[in-house]
Amino acid sequence: MSTLLARPAPGSVRSINPWAVFGLAAVAQFMVVLDASIVNVALPSVQRGLHFSLADLSWVVNIYVLMFGGFLLLGGRAGDLFGRRRLFFAGLILFSLASLFGGLAQSPTWLIIARGAQGLGGAIISPISLAIVTGTFDEGPERNRALGIFGSIAGAAGAFGVLMGGILTSSFGWQWVFYVNVPIGLAAAALSPMLIPADHGSDERRGFDLAGAITVTAGLVLLVYGLVEAPNKGWGSASTLGFMAGAAILLAAFIAIELRSRDPLVRLGIFRIRSLSVTNVSGLLAGAAMFAMFYFISLYLQEVLGYSPLKTGFAYLPLAFGIILSAGGASVLVTRFGFKPILAGGLILAGLGLFWLTQIRVDGTYLQDVLPPSLAIAFGLGLTFVPLTIAAVQGVERSEIGLASGLINTSLQVGGALGLAILSTISTSRFNDLLASHHNPSSALVGGFHYAFFAGGIFMLVGAALVLLLLGNTRVEGTSLPAGAMPLEPLE
Repeated sequence: MSTLLARPAPGSVRSINPWAVFGLAAVAQFMVVLDASIVNVALPSVQRGLHFSLADLSWVVNIYVLMFGGFLLLGGRAGDLFGRRRLFFAGLILFSLASLFGGLAQSPTWLIIARGAQGLGGAIISPISLAIVTGTFDEGPERNRALGIFGSIAGAAGAFGVLMGGILTSSFGWQWVFYVNVPIGLAAAALSPMLIPADHGSDERRGFDLAGAITVTAGLVLLVYGLVEAPNKGWGSASTLGFMAGAAILLAAFIAIELRSRDPLVRLGIFRIRSLSVTNVSGLLAGAAMFAMFYFISLYLQEVLGYSPLKTGFAYLPLAFGIILSAGGASVLVTRFGFKPILAGGLILAGLGLFWLTQIRVDGTYLQDVLPPSLAIAFGLGLTFVPLTIAAVQGVERSEIGLASGLINTSLQVGGALGLAILSTISTSRFNDLLASHHNPSSALVGGFHYAFFAGGIFMLVGAALVLLLLGNTRVEGTSLPAGAMPLEPLE
């Protein structure tokens, strides 16, 4: 991913404006990020429309995140080997068709399959979009400017997605949060042969670790499935134990494959770098809390407070813009104080905000119960994201910056899936217990949310403790992130 995009020889083809290439890559990235946030607001409507159970609804988010995170590193490597233009085109077509398939879904299984295909398409598009932008501009001010705009567009897509999800769901139905991707993706695919210079991939005779990507993703899917189904089937049931055992076998197989492979998906020796290991574990925990927070806030606003999807979209905007604003200030703070205190402070602030959310009430209000803690979480997340990304590449050889930045994004995504599975299980178990104790459904639902938010706060504080105890501090000159460290996908 770190090699420059092959440029045509002078006079061999017509000149292409680099900012046109940038625009195409940015549109593709916008679509992928938009899809991560636009679905959250539509979840209650999806649940009613396709008759999802409360436990199974989390799979609409989980399968996308698992496929995206599991194949993210492979997507970047595939672009290097087989040509970025070719893989970029294929990823856009896959994402567009999967979106169409999702909008046409008639059952939970149908939609979950479509979301998995979307995640795979996103895992191809995101790293290749970044590589295209990096390779289109020479290193220096112009590339830094392009990468800064690229990151801002991704952040704007996250904020825009929650509002767009509300508008589309309220006006046309939940299906349109998927249909909206189809014209964008197909138009981008049609333009890619005209705007992206042809490249034929790397001449290096290196392997393609498909086995590693499949085993780690399959192992995580079995693990998440076992966690989600455990409240209904029992923790000691043959089904639950079987899924857990299958997950353990596949994840062990992944480690064995990586240790024996000449060209592993992940060189496991890189985890000997303490800063990388600590930040990836902290990122895993932060992702676990963040994804679940968005999920449960969406359900609380619509299922308990009775908000429409459109009103829910507007309710999310202060949180989304709070993340963007605080992330902008975080780079300045990291330059002055180093990444350790800013990262730890962000995790602690977000954790306290999650604890605050345990006070939400059945007869609560947005202004009193949701807005204040969500703003605390927003500023905490903004202060977390930038130093986390910077710390993840500290002490890493330049040739492996792409791997290190891919790993932190993978940790955030995989942590999100695992966290949502764990917190959904906690919430569902508490919900079932309260219903059995003759609480009304709304009260039982809120009681389950309380447990989930509390556990999310614990995740954040454990991440902060790891940072404070194990991570060294380094002041970073300048405020630009390394090109290879640009975040691939925000979490809204």
